Amino acid sequence: MSQFKAGNFLDQIEIPEDLRTKFSLKDLPQVSEEVRQYIIDVISEIGNSHFGASLGVVELTVALHYVFDTPKDKIVWDVGHQAYGHKILTGRRNIFHTNRSKGGISGFPKRSESEYDTFGVGHSSTSVSAALGMAIANKYKGDPKTQHIAVIGDGAMTAGMAFEGINHAGFEKDANLLVILNDNGMSIDPSVGALREYSKNFKPSQAAVNVKDELWKILGKVSKFGPDAQSIVAKVSKALKGGQSNLFESLNFQYFGPVDGHDVERIATVLTELKDIPGPKILHCITRKGAGYKFAEEGNPAQWHAPGIFNKETGEIVKISPAASEPPKYQEVFGHTIVELAEKNDKIMGITPAMPSGCSLNIMMKAMPDRAFDVGIAEQHAVTFSAGLATQGLIPFCNIYSSFMQRAFDQVLHDVAIQNLDVVFCLDRAGLVGADGATHHGAYDLSYMRCIPNMVVSAPMNEEELRNLMFTAQLPKQGPFTIRYPRGRGNLSEWKTPMKEITIGKGRRITNGNDLAILSMGHPGNFVQSALEELESLGASVAHYDMRFVKPIDELILHEVFTKFKYVITIEDGCIMGGFGSAVIEFMADQKYQADITRLGIPDKYIHHGTQKELWADCGFDSKGIVNTVIKTLSISKHAIKLKKNIS
Repeated sequence: MSQFKAGNFLDQIEIPEDLRTKFSLKDLPQVSEEVRQYIIDVISEIGNSHFGASLGVVELTVALHYVFDTPKDKIVWDVGHQAYGHKILTGRRNIFHTNRSKGGISGFPKRSESEYDTFGVGHSSTSVSAALGMAIANKYKGDPKTQHIAVIGDGAMTAGMAFEGINHAGFEKDANLLVILNDNGMSIDPSVGALREYSKNFKPSQAAVNVKDELWKILGKVSKFGPDAQSIVAKVSKALKGGQSNLFESLNFQYFGPVDGHDVERIATVLTELKDIPGPKILHCITRKGAGYKFAEEGNPAQWHAPGIFNKETGEIVKISPAASEPPKYQEVFGHTIVELAEKNDKIMGITPAMPSGCSLNIMMKAMPDRAFDVGIAEQHAVTFSAGLATQGLIPFCNIYSSFMQRAFDQVLHDVAIQNLDVVFCLDRAGLVGADGATHHGAYDLSYMRCIPNMVVSAPMNEEELRNLMFTAQLPKQGPFTIRYPRGRGNLSEWKTPMKEITIGKGRRITNGNDLAILSMGHPGNFVQSALEELESLGASVAHYDMRFVKPIDELILHEVFTKFKYVITIEDGCIMGGFGSAVIEFMADQKYQADITRLGIPDKYIHHGTQKELWADCGFDSKGIVNTVIKTLSISKHAIKLKKNIS
């Protein structure tokens, strides 16, 4: 049972039917206030969660569940980190405090978690396509009255997939689809692009404000107008937006708005009337990220996207200041290093799809605004835009989270690699990322990048190695070059060392040994070094190789390993299917070697949320897992190892 107390109204709501049957339209502002306060109370104490996005759609969430017959009617939340109010109203209030913790509820809608979560999300811009698919399916099954609502933010509208869905939906003129554009000017960082500038010009005219009550009464009678219904809807729509035509209408959507997204009674009234209007519709809601909590509204919106633990009374975010000697985050190393490189190489450009603060490209954007670009949530465009820059002799560093790079695989393959262009892909958040869970783990990049011809695929074990790989990648004629690194801190406090070239495809032996060889890729090499301390104390003699490159792989090291060792362990923070360990096995088979190989990494299943340390342990490649694997591989117990050491 939750330790957090709900308000008098919210305490009566276990499922949306309670909201619809126990409360009137006039009660909705109080319900909204209690939902908002509950989110603030819980997130301020547990941290580890998104925040501003859900506060911005509280009234919209309450209105949607009040008007529509959920879960029969389908609400699809785009991205999903704004769905906390939705979770609270749909039977998960008492376990909401477990949000994003291991074994608790997901931070995103998840079909296996609740029948109210109609579509699993985490990546942006999928809602329109999914909701349209549901609408067409229900029409085909003879259930055209089921409502289908896609709630999409203005940031997510910058992605091509959202336009693909809208383009198709406009063609399906009898699809029962309502798209709600949640317009707050933010994704995580401020929304960018021409569409954002275009939507900012939509203002409800005074005429529309004066007549809207009467117009909504007319809308309620649309079904009585028979063949003239569509023309009446068009006139009403035109009046509501002050007579201006817009992009959505040109795509055969009926456009309504903009409306105040924090006027819950008005939204509920509008939604009630829109239910009776056939065909694809779009309702434009103006909201504020962090609405109703003044510190989030007045502060840095990006900071309040996921602030961690904070004092709800003062707005003070509880930050654990790193010790002076604490290593930096890999993201910070990237941000400072690209500026350092760009100061010496005027060909370097920086590109990110809507994550400048997350990946630290904002450092370059501030220092060199004409050489760093936030292209919006548009990974495919980011890659091909980078390819275009490269054709003109520039060297773009395209920084995309590993999980999001999956969306641009075709562009990497066809627009960059086939043309052998000098594009550097910096894959941030590679490996297990923690609380964001299965939709955000960067589990697959080693596999999907190493299968591409012309591609170099690398991973640094520490911050110094990241700098050296970035230096190497910007040298002339390197071709497509991938550098992947994890979320969080490295392990060097003195990391800002002079950069030097690394021979592509060259690994390094870190420790010698005779019993067994461990081959690591990237940051998990630090787990190996920690494990070696215990293994040495037990008497095991283990060699450790930091391979650095999975493609091209260091064949000289592999010849050495398979000539000398019977037992080999590979370690990677990525999926073992087709990843680094698979590359080692392929070499062994091709060269006709034989050895006992154990692969450690992310198993062939989806890993859910928890802390990074918890998930590394679950997957068996943290230091403890490595020690246990070595002991098991050598078929000796810790006691036997100690005995062997004492005898010798």
